Amino acid sequence: MNNRLFKTLQKVGINGFLLGLFAAIALAAWVPEVGSSQSGIPWKPIINLGIALVFFFYGVKLNPVQLKEGLTNWRLHLMIQSATFLFFPILVLVLKNITPWIEDDFQLGITYLSALPSTVSASVVMVSIAGGNLPGAIFNASISSLLGVILTPAWMGILANGVGGELDFWSTLGELTLKVIFPVTLGVLCHGWLFPKLKDFLPRLKYVDQTVIMIIVFTSFSDSFQQQIFSSYAVSTLLSVALTMLGIFLLVLIILSVLGKAFRFSLQDRITTLFCGSKKSLVHGVVIGKVIFPNAATLGLVLLPVMLYHIQQLILGSILAGYIGRNYSEEKK
Repeated sequence: MNNRLFKTLQKVGINGFLLGLFAAIALAAWVPEVGSSQSGIPWKPIINLGIALVFFFYGVKLNPVQLKEGLTNWRLHLMIQSATFLFFPILVLVLKNITPWIEDDFQLGITYLSALPSTVSASVVMVSIAGGNLPGAIFNASISSLLGVILTPAWMGILANGVGGELDFWSTLGELTLKVIFPVTLGVLCHGWLFPKLKDFLPRLKYVDQTVIMIIVFTSFSDSFQQQIFSSYAVSTLLSVALTMLGIFLLVLIILSVLGKAFRFSLQDRITTLFCGSKKSLVHGVVIGKVIFPNAATLGLVLLPVMLYHIQQLILGSILAGYIGRNYSEEKK
């Protein structure tokens, strides 16, 4: 019975990682002093080492030859990267002016969400389930992650004025270079040597990624709860943020669907555009946010909209991928 329930939850995107995020927030609310910056536990060096490991192994998994070969379908790549780093931020910038019900403190998080790169694993998995262009999904998810290290802080340097103060772009880029770009580059350079040795173990390394993310979420929310950041917000306020995230996700899906047809993409490329262009990476959101927002309590506020979007994109995206996959299979027969 429990096994059947677990499989059902997985089909709609509710997995162990998602439950772990809820557990991390609950633990932060229960014992905030353990995860706060005032704790005796050296969380900062632990997190910095974890981030470096995550992106080093991400680099090891990247195949330079496949990335080079993926450059040929330039219309698909241009559409997805434009959706991620251009259409999405502009859309949120417009929506912010017509969503007065959102508290100013959460506007920064919604703005930050819009500037994030696409997910890697979730995008690829959903494109695979839906029957889309899998090589195109892998290429765009990988490139999006690399571009995000530069474009996310660059966008925040522009968009954060008036919602969260100014951002020191060059300082942020320097820190991200040390923590993200350098480990990724080192991993790519080690691909030919390390990948054959580690390829059987690489799928298990997702647990390293997930553990690092849960630690960052735990410590960020611990500071927020210890400083009673959320106590001044009513449940209705948090619900309005969740519904706004849902509205943004659905709107992006509709826009990408229309654009895919307008540009006469093949069905496979439309599916890839739909899932890669609508996703936002919680992993990069947490890691880059740790650099851009050094105040852990502020980071907790910023991450709330990102996490709400992440939850909805997993659940609704999984349902949509399954629906499209079934219909696409029938169409092929």
